Amino acid sequence: MWSTNTNNILAGLLAASWLLFGSHIIGNLLIPPFEPTHEAKANSTAPKAPAAKKTAKKAEPAQPLPVLLASANVDKGKKVAKKCIACHSFDKGGKNKVGPNLFNILGAERAKAAGFNYSGAIKKMGGTWSFADMDKFLTKPKTFMPGTKMTYNGLKKAGDRAALILYLRSFADAPMALPK
Repeated sequence: MWSTNTNNILAGLLAASWLLFGSHIIGNLLIPPFEPTHEAKANSTAPKAPAAKKTAKKAEPAQPLPVLLASANVDKGKKVAKKCIACHSFDKGGKNKVGPNLFNILGAERAKAAGFNYSGAIKKMGGTWSFADMDKFLTKPKTFMPGTKMTYNGLKKAGDRAALILYLRSFADAPMALPK
């Protein structure tokens, strides 16, 4: 004869297996298992093409900056600029934050905002902020200006950059003429 402990252990194992089996069935009822579609099944059995013969997605041709600026929207630029307000101000006479005040930035000399401590990289670069330079800087600041203090990674979408540049252009007493 088995002891009471043996019966208790066997009953526990039986109850645990019923619980696992029952939870599996209930789980499949609530979330059905994934079944591939006919296309996926057909593609999985077809022989794979060599990597060299794969057709790459054709990238959209890059539009020139003047075309992007002509089709850009200041309201969209205002939405994109929400990423910038944590570090920059846009008001005339506004104070510098982590980054300099960006009022009248386009056409202005680089590293000349009063009271802001610029990185050596931007001081060394000199020159003025053109539309093209701003586009390159906003694409990837660290690539355009190695050594910059700006930690933002950049904007990937050309349309977003153009809208932001157009928005920055609006913060000037006499906005710079758009490039042709």
